[in-house]
Amino acid sequence: MSTVVLLTMTGLGLGALYFLIASGLSLIFGLMDVLNFAHGALLSIGAYGTWWAASGHLPGAGPGGAGFVLAVLFGTAVGTAAAVLLELAVVRPLYTRPREQVLATVGVGLAVPALLSGIWGSDARTFPGPKALSGTFGLFGAQVPVNRLVLVAAALVVLVALRLFLGRTRHGLVVRAGVEDRAMVTALGIDVRKAFTLVFAIGGCVAALGGALGGLYFGSVDPRQGTSLLIFAFVVVVTGGMGSVSGAAVASVVIGLVQQFANYYTAAGLGDLAVVVLLAALLLVRPRGLTGRLA
Repeated sequence: MSTVVLLTMTGLGLGALYFLIASGLSLIFGLMDVLNFAHGALLSIGAYGTWWAASGHLPGAGPGGAGFVLAVLFGTAVGTAAAVLLELAVVRPLYTRPREQVLATVGVGLAVPALLSGIWGSDARTFPGPKALSGTFGLFGAQVPVNRLVLVAAALVVLVALRLFLGRTRHGLVVRAGVEDRAMVTALGIDVRKAFTLVFAIGGCVAALGGALGGLYFGSVDPRQGTSLLIFAFVVVVTGGMGSVSGAAVASVVIGLVQQFANYYTAAGLGDLAVVVLLAALLLVRPRGLTGRLA
């Protein structure tokens, strides 16, 4: 029983991490029809920004208490700024040229890890997290890492915030209307480009937050972390339905649990194969994923 509880909580924590990455990816694709292959780079920037600040390089930041919260805010802010810069300098000039858009974001996705390796080396760096989040708590006989709960809580907050943004705010409604009929929205005097930049900023913010909290999950950061997690983020987006934030949430939980249980009860590494098989089977039955809509 304790093993099942531990695997379930660990799977939920992993699924929450996948959702933090995939939700921004799904949001950007669903609203802007942009496949952002540089999304993993934004995660890496957020992770390294948090690691740098928590290591004592930012005044007031540190590995514990309010200092760690400040480090996470700093890393998230840096990732958000990088997302805005990416949209303005790379994506915006290529909105009508999707092929070049994909090549450009792939290039950025390869360049950023190389840049991080050049500055801090290619070896993994120990993540300086709070001691309170490095412990465990008892649950039905299992000792569950506290940081899994932090990831789950963060994912729930992001899910609620994104749904409120899309359905209850003026900016969310403007973006949705701009996707349906950009010419009409522009004729009303609304600058759709600013709304699209906002969407990219939100996506980058969530990805950077995933990178910051991913350091707690893995206990370290390395330049290739964002690239490897991006693969599973794409699996989540396709499984949940392209452009569906709610679908991404459900798919993240399913994929996290399948991966953890398969890795434990079969040979190590077969969890990744199980996820791919699950995706293939789902697409045979439901080609558009679980939902296939933005909601």
